[in-house]
Amino acid sequence: SRELQQILKCHCCRPSCYSLQISDVMYVFLLQIIGLVILCIGIYAEVERQKHRTLEGIFLAPAVVLLLLGITMFAVSFIGMVGSLRDNRTLIFFTLVLCCCCFLFPQMNAVFHSNIQEGIRHYYDDLDFKNILDFVQEKFSCCGGDEYKDWDVNQYHSCNSSGPLACGVPYTCCIKKVPGEVINTLCGYKTLEKERLQLVDIIHVRGCIHAVGLWFKDNFEVTFGIVSTLLLPQVRENSFCRSLSSS
Repeated sequence: SRELQQILKCHCCRPSCYSLQISDVMYVFLLQIIGLVILCIGIYAEVERQKHRTLEGIFLAPAVVLLLLGITMFAVSFIGMVGSLRDNRTLIFFTLVLCCCCFLFPQMNAVFHSNIQEGIRHYYDDLDFKNILDFVQEKFSCCGGDEYKDWDVNQYHSCNSSGPLACGVPYTCCIKKVPGEVINTLCGYKTLEKERLQLVDIIHVRGCIHAVGLWFKDNFEVTFGIVSTLLLPQVRENSFCRSLSSS
């Protein structure tokens, strides 16, 4: 009969659903392991950093970034695994929302801005942050947080100081006219006194928050691919198994 054929069809397809479910569980389990490894590295790095801690802003430390990344990966993959095992659409949907929030949380811009300002203030006191900001300024062709004038909050670069760095910016803000050019470390001398149009050929005037944001927008496909890699197997398994059960 027709009912018997549907039952046999369902039973024949069920192993495919189970194998798909097992593969997804193995996938998220691998993500959990990666998250735990990153978390352990972050814990070790943070313990070492605390021995020489000079910076107050917690989000500035590379170790803290690793800790947050490890915790996020482990939590998201764990929730996704439970959702797959229990065939729970709510948990899988929650995993999707959580991933989207991690990439799109609007308050993160304000958090990074306040911490970058604090980091600039202590630029020469914390080698970890100094190396990170130098790399970002060179890699993304930017200077400061919102703009180059953010460097006025640093006691050495402030226009009220009297040293050789006064009213200037670090050399990593300077524009390289020739690839591989060795830049003069005082190339940013007295640039804080000048307006943007006067500096277009001397230093990068746009802030690093804006520059990094533009990079993410320009590389949206990469960001979307990362999110899809995390979520697609779980959504695929859930949809496939539900379609079998409804058939």
